[in-house]
Amino acid sequence: MHSGGPVREGKHKTVPQGSGTNQHTDGQGLGEPPAAACPRRRALLAFRHVRVLLDYRPALRDRSGVGEYVHELAGALAATAPPDHRLELFTSSWKDRPHPQLATDAPGVAVHDRRVPVRVLNWWWHRAGVPRIERLVRGPFDVVHAAHPLLIPTVGARVVTIHDLDFLDHAERTGAEVRRDYSSLVQKHATRAEGILTSSEHSAQRIVEALSVPREHVMVAPPGPPRWTAGGRRTPRNPLGYVLFVGTLEPRKNLGALLDAYTLLLAQEADIPPLKVAGRAPASAAPWLRR
Repeated sequence: MHSGGPVREGKHKTVPQGSGTNQHTDGQGLGEPPAAACPRRRALLAFRHVRVLLDYRPALRDRSGVGEYVHELAGALAATAPPDHRLELFTSSWKDRPHPQLATDAPGVAVHDRRVPVRVLNWWWHRAGVPRIERLVRGPFDVVHAAHPLLIPTVGARVVTIHDLDFLDHAERTGAEVRRDYSSLVQKHATRAEGILTSSEHSAQRIVEALSVPREHVMVAPPGPPRWTAGGRRTPRNPLGYVLFVGTLEPRKNLGALLDAYTLLLAQEADIPPLKVAGRAPASAAPWLRR
């Protein structure tokens, strides 16, 4: 891992990645395994860094739970990666650019920023399996980690992120490309992925059962505690602490069950921590807010 702040790229400038060049073409398609390296190439790869490309697009603006997870994952990987591992971030958007704070939160990480609309790129990636990420960012990469359930085409190992399967269980709650692509393509993409990252053991079991993937392909990385636990307080902290819910107040978060359980607990116990709910509240959250 090199030191210093993120390497910000312009539209036509890339970060040099050694003397090797990417000789694969998009014609190989999404579903085909990476091409085998020739003996000379294998010898060259033994002397270079392990390159990991993380999809940072969900964290570009108005970070939701997924965006915050990706942002913190980038910072944690940057802080703990072995010397021979090189983490790099990929972003794309027509109008949004990475926040300058990223230089502090993920020091020494190259950021490959492309002015490509997310919806356009996702359509081609999800449906056609092109272009390979190496056509947008100079490769090759050893691992390419998508921040969502569908693969990013690459010549390297492919990892996807599946936090839950609500889009399969309740398709009526979804919209846009999630409704168009996720439920119909997730099993095909999951079985082709070399790894699946999820945030709980419960989700891991559901993924194995619903998508027919080996349990050893699913890795659990629970969200860690926030950095702002101390904070700048103007009033004394409640000695009992708090029960904190953080997330968008939408049906798939099952906030109603939490409110029901907390109501039952209040009826049985006097000294329990207050419940705090924090997150964006769409119109559908009105019944919860009234409680």
